[in-house]
Amino acid sequence: MCGIAGIMGGVSADQGREAVACMNEALAHRGPDDQGAWAVDGFAFGMRRLSIIDLSGGAQPMRTPRGTGVVFNGEIYNYRELREDLMAQGCAFTTHSDTEVIPHLYETGGAAALERLEGMFALCLHDPHARRVLLMRDRFGIKPLYYAEQGGRFLFASEIKALLAALPARPDLNLQAINHYLTLRYAPGPETVWKGVFKLEPGRQLEYNLDTGEFAIEKYWELEFDSEPVAPGRDYVREFEDLFLHSVHKQLEASDVPVGVMLSGGLDSACVSAAAVEMGHKNFHTFSVAFREGGAFSELPYARELAGRIGSRHHEVEIGQKEFLAFLPDFVRFSDEPLADLASVPLYFVSRLAREHVKVALTGEGSDELLAGYSFDTLAAHLDILKTLHARVPAPMLKAAAALLPNSKAESLRHLARGGFSGYLKSKNTHMTDYWTEEEKRALWAGSGECQPTTELIASWYAAAQSPHPLDQLQQVHCRSWLVEDLLMKADKMSMAASLELRVPFLERPIGEWAARLPVEWKTGSRSAGYSTKRILREFAKPRVPRSIIERPKQGFPVPAYDWLKGDLGSWAEDMLFGNSPVLGTIFNLEQARPALAAARAGHELSAHKIWILIILEQWGRAWGM
Repeated sequence: MCGIAGIMGGVSADQGREAVACMNEALAHRGPDDQGAWAVDGFAFGMRRLSIIDLSGGAQPMRTPRGTGVVFNGEIYNYRELREDLMAQGCAFTTHSDTEVIPHLYETGGAAALERLEGMFALCLHDPHARRVLLMRDRFGIKPLYYAEQGGRFLFASEIKALLAALPARPDLNLQAINHYLTLRYAPGPETVWKGVFKLEPGRQLEYNLDTGEFAIEKYWELEFDSEPVAPGRDYVREFEDLFLHSVHKQLEASDVPVGVMLSGGLDSACVSAAAVEMGHKNFHTFSVAFREGGAFSELPYARELAGRIGSRHHEVEIGQKEFLAFLPDFVRFSDEPLADLASVPLYFVSRLAREHVKVALTGEGSDELLAGYSFDTLAAHLDILKTLHARVPAPMLKAAAALLPNSKAESLRHLARGGFSGYLKSKNTHMTDYWTEEEKRALWAGSGECQPTTELIASWYAAAQSPHPLDQLQQVHCRSWLVEDLLMKADKMSMAASLELRVPFLERPIGEWAARLPVEWKTGSRSAGYSTKRILREFAKPRVPRSIIERPKQGFPVPAYDWLKGDLGSWAEDMLFGNSPVLGTIFNLEQARPALAAARAGHELSAHKIWILIILEQWGRAWGM
């Protein structure tokens, strides 16, 4: 695990080496064990290393005898198989690192051969003979990769702060990205909150021509959800067992340092832990975090129950309001962009705890998106009713019925009439996060011009979904943005802030492609079998995980910060947003947010989310000089 960075274009070798040194320094937390750089006129790249595989021999940048060079952030889980294939083709290896397979793979099969890589990665490959540089990001977007072009120079890095350290001038704010952030609580790719700074999207390759300075981006993979009908006699549980156990085993084996598991007390991390034990990994470390408030804000009893069952070496940390607030200035610097997912804060503290014992930890991200978690069971039951209605009642009659019903009950009929069954969620523009509305945002902006409505952006994500089934469409939308820009970005930035590598065994290509075809009945159940989220995972868990965990209702990581606004933190929030010269006052008419704060202080949950979105943006603006 590393941080990578590079620059190309109109730079001398010395200028490139100096720029990369600045970028490496900004990435020191991602790789405290080692650093390296390499430069020629027109190109330079470097890295910071967190040593996981081949501790003594895996230094980067790495170059082959033919001159192909690479810097790489992540882990390649099938590197042993690739290495054997390449050796059979005559490739000679000088290390046991997974990094070394990348340039050899390229030299034997070109850029297309890199699609054989299985794992989480962001990489840069330099081909001095073809005069090109190739950037590549993993399929799910587990590892971030940013790029920018300014003053005839092209730069890339694992984090935006490294780009800012080397750019000749600070970019302007991207008000469009901030507009989307207000609704989504994150800045959706490929843009960022800085104009001219972009994210290379998941499953993409960027090729840069060193002679012309031109670059092009191509998609090499994308997950397309299209649920198949149930095949009689097919053992879906056994298929999932084989895929998941193999994934967990690979991710535990691909390491020369101790590996642990982040244990939340929920089903996903419990299944990861149980799979690790089943594959022969005993006495490993598990880590949990909770808030001192206890009650609904602590899942420690469930985590302890699971840890006792599997016999792990269990560690816990508790935090309170004091630690939470004190970390916010560091949080917004580590996260690069404003990210108002408040579970990021406890994730950092448990990552810091884990780093005292291991360098690598497995986590359960991706299960809900691939296997239909959250409230997909309730949605599936509702959709089954609507499907029957759509088949039996013409659209004009649905509209007429909607006109006679109270607004709260008529909404579903209106969307069904407008979009039909297949277009029902498209019509509603359903998304995981939906906070500041378009009308509220228009009132909030202080003469900053028109922005694309976030509703249009979400509609474009639905338009790209190919399946006619609404559940498939929603999974597609979740994986397209929410998973990448909130969950995985949070996981990467908070764990790497503590110099810890997080691995996500649910997010491997074979599991993803299998889950994308999994029948709806094996995700959400059915009217006859009963509705359930992640049915396939619950079946896997039954012989392996305590019943109390299997039957727990799904909840996000419980964070009391929204409730804190009802107490003395309400005054703190008011001072932050309406006190002396808040930075947000330069772009917003903050008086328009006063009703939301008043409602949040009275206990209105949606308003509390809106206020925290502004608080995080204010903190970010102060940290980054907005």
